[in-house]
Amino acid sequence: MTSANPRAAMRAFIDEHFDEQVQWLVQLVQCPSDNPPGDCRPHAERAAQLFEQRGLAVERHPVPEAVCRQHGMRSVTNLIVRERFGDGPVVALNAHGDVVPPGDGWSCDPYGGELRDGWLYGRGAAVSKSDFTTYGQALRALKHAHALGAPLAGTVELHLTYDEETGGMTGPGWILEQGLSRPDHVISAAFSHHVVVAHNGCLHLEVTLRGRSAHAARPETGHDAIEAAATLLPALYRHRDSLAHRASQTPGIGHPTLVVGLIGGGINTNVVADCVSLRIDRRIVPEEKPEAVEAELRAVIEQACAPLAGIRAEVRQILLARPFTPAPGSQALTALMCREASAALGQPVTPIGVPLYTDARLYAEAGIPTVMYGAGPESLIEANGHRADERVPLRELRAATVAVANVLLELLTPAPKGDAP
Repeated sequence: MTSANPRAAMRAFIDEHFDEQVQWLVQLVQCPSDNPPGDCRPHAERAAQLFEQRGLAVERHPVPEAVCRQHGMRSVTNLIVRERFGDGPVVALNAHGDVVPPGDGWSCDPYGGELRDGWLYGRGAAVSKSDFTTYGQALRALKHAHALGAPLAGTVELHLTYDEETGGMTGPGWILEQGLSRPDHVISAAFSHHVVVAHNGCLHLEVTLRGRSAHAARPETGHDAIEAAATLLPALYRHRDSLAHRASQTPGIGHPTLVVGLIGGGINTNVVADCVSLRIDRRIVPEEKPEAVEAELRAVIEQACAPLAGIRAEVRQILLARPFTPAPGSQALTALMCREASAALGQPVTPIGVPLYTDARLYAEAGIPTVMYGAGPESLIEANGHRADERVPLRELRAATVAVANVLLELLTPAPKGDAP
């Protein structure tokens, strides 16, 4: 194989080493990295070793403990792989290694990395340890083509991070803030084989209702925080129902949503509760302004609680992840990614939005053209993302690796001399 056909050289490399890539993913799945609790440094070290075994130099960037605690993590070590092919654009590929806890209902060991009927099962198999190998193997294939003579100019970086489940601020947010990277293009991990160009934002608020405790035999001497919650919850659900009328114009995204996901409080069965806390998840569609969303939700809470005698409502922002919308210059990257994904999969792949939120938004907020693409089936539901029996189809793992390698080749192949810049 010569440089005359670098695409064929890369495809041959990916096919020849595909069984090894699958075992690479198995090993990543077999090392737990649940978040919470967010103690992800051991997985980062294991991942670094696996990349180094495959000839890729890995930078380890531990995040200070105080910064980790501030963002709900116990430990974070971000990994950066840089492969420079000369002067040219910097293309970053970002995937996260932290995963949600497995929960119940699995038909197999969630950390087993079981292969069954053309799928690989395990927590993180789809979201998004698979793309550690998608991006790593695509880079290895690109290096192989370059060694055979393919001319390249630019740098490929892998950003392997560990806090996507808690907002990304100690992962890509920290990498960008510290000046460790300033890419010209970003491909960020997805959860299906679509090219994602927009997604929802997310607001988490904690509401603490404070009353006054009293003996259950004399409840009139206290102020019941649980009873106050029984007034607040219907108000929140009425507001939730009203959001169904605010349809997003972004394909793939429906309307804003609201969920009360956690409730806690009370002292004992025979005591009037003096304190109850609620945590609210409000998804923000791309057309909404996060500040206006938070102000509106705080007003709903204030209006519901204002008539309640002896009750004080305290509201605290836990998380604010802004929606992902295309940065200037994203159109060309989107078109290229769709073209190569369509060719690799043998079916049309078009841009969509998704109702989740991810780290991709942090690169777009920094003004960097960003798309989301990686290994996955038709939908997150089919992949069982964040559910029991999470899985990734091996066919799409191979196809995604080919597509990403071809995009890297296009972005880093210098224009012939004499062409207009």
